[in-house]
Amino acid sequence: MKSSQYPVQDLRRRALAWAIKLKVNPRVIRVQEMRKKWGSCSSSGTVTLAIDLLDCSERFQDYVIVHELLHLRYERHGRMFKAVLSAHVPGWREFELRNREV
Repeated sequence: MKSSQYPVQDLRRRALAWAIKLKVNPRVIRVQEMRKKWGSCSSSGTVTLAIDLLDCSERFQDYVIVHELLHLRYERHGRMFKAVLSAHVPGWREFELRNREV
């Protein structure tokens, strides 16, 4: 991510831009410390992103953001979830494989 004086707000703005593109409406987008995950999405519409994403590539950030925002539309990782994820983040499977190895 480009160096900014407000990197957390930049990540949140990036997530909001994706929400508009995906036509979903998160109730809240949080950026906070997360020990075991890159992101989460609650049933009440709260999307939480790990602050450690700030140290990752924008492509990986997009993968995590889109993945979590899609849970606002698709609860499970079914065929439609994966198809929409593939349409917006081609090659996302490489991130899945890499994160399983960690």
